Amino acid sequence: MTSALSDPALERHFKGHRDTVTSVDISCNMKQIATGSMDSSVMIWNMKPQMRAYRFDGHKDAVISVQFSSSGHLVASASRDKTVRLWVPSMKAESTAFRAHTASVRSVNFSGDGQTLVTASDDKTIKVWTVHRQKFLFSLNQHINWVRCAKFSPDDRLIVSSSDDKTIRLWDKNSRECIHTFYEHAGYANFVDFHPSGTCIAAASTDSSVKVWDIRSHKMLQHYQVHNGVVNSLSFHPAGNFLITASSDSTMKILDLVEGKLLYTLHGHQGPVTCVSFSRTGEYFASGGSDDQVMVWKSNFDSAECSDGVRLQHKSTGTSSWRAPAASSTSRPHLTSHPSVRHSQVPELSEHSNGQDNTQSRGWSGSHSRATHSHTHRNPSSISSSTHQTKTQGIPQTSPQAQAPSPDAGLPPGLAGTLEHIIGQLDILTQTVSILEQRLTLTEDKLKECLENQMEIGLHLQRREEA
Repeated sequence: MTSALSDPALERHFKGHRDTVTSVDISCNMKQIATGSMDSSVMIWNMKPQMRAYRFDGHKDAVISVQFSSSGHLVASASRDKTVRLWVPSMKAESTAFRAHTASVRSVNFSGDGQTLVTASDDKTIKVWTVHRQKFLFSLNQHINWVRCAKFSPDDRLIVSSSDDKTIRLWDKNSRECIHTFYEHAGYANFVDFHPSGTCIAAASTDSSVKVWDIRSHKMLQHYQVHNGVVNSLSFHPAGNFLITASSDSTMKILDLVEGKLLYTLHGHQGPVTCVSFSRTGEYFASGGSDDQVMVWKSNFDSAECSDGVRLQHKSTGTSSWRAPAASSTSRPHLTSHPSVRHSQVPELSEHSNGQDNTQSRGWSGSHSRATHSHTHRNPSSISSSTHQTKTQGIPQTSPQAQAPSPDAGLPPGLAGTLEHIIGQLDILTQTVSILEQRLTLTEDKLKECLENQMEIGLHLQRREEA
């Protein structure tokens, strides 16, 4: 079965960090986005436009990694100040901190059940902790250089880690032994993660490559040389069919793991793209960069393509490239082509693939959007109908985007008016709550100042009496 793949779209962008955004994660309910930055802060961005962001200041050096727990009730952050903090992602910014390593902490990751944390550090160790009371459990010590990243497998039985010693190690959590080592020869892996099936891993490397290995056969399944710069981060779509990568060449790439090819090149950040992450449902992904910005994208992948079974195959590469317009949630980019995608029901991972990107990267294009393709260049208006139509077994079908009716379609005029009025009232209520939050914050700040002044006066009086 062949089905159309809708185009990714820039939904929102956030600017509030004062330095490079190093890490990004989306909560399970899609209401919040957590980011870490070189400015030493953690920020929680609310997807509702009327709700302000929360800045959490507690770390004394750059925050390198952040992640929501599976429930979304906690955010873990890892910092160069050698500590890990656990935050409650609310206005109160409550947190607990513990000294996790003797050097910078590069990575923090919750287990699937939310009960344990794994951390990776420049002290060459990986450590596992309980979330409750942050009790140290054990350490993994075979790397001989900085450990960049460590992640639990989906079933929490394995841990994968990547290091500047040019190795990627697979660990058994129960026996605490290294069960296999993958070797990188040209560079080292900045980032590594498990496929949602738990049967393979993907690594983002400093040699501009992305590699996928089978953890059972220990063979390399796919090798993508699609970036022109260091690959800093990657994220699997939860269904396992797609992989998104972020690179210092200022682009993100969406790879079709089933066909073994590059689908899209996304331009938006001005400068290196440092981090990227799919939401838990795969409906959205978020990215951060050296331009201090956080961007939220709607993936728009056809749900028919998101099967549980994935077979990695050797296929020819097709590419499509586009640039995000100037940060705006209303503008839509134009594409010159609309690649179709196949999916397979066979839950096996096989074959070696090499995707080559023939698309040339260009600079930031300003407020308008442009599209490039290695083989064709067509007027966007001339392809709008063809991009929304595919044929399956001879029957023409339109994509969900083309079929979607307007919100008021088929409603009686009176009911539509009532709904609009209710929505308007809800917007006013939301804005009122936002204003009240701001005033409450100001009141809390003033109260804090008063208490501090009172303490200073008390200390001053005490000293005078003692004198």
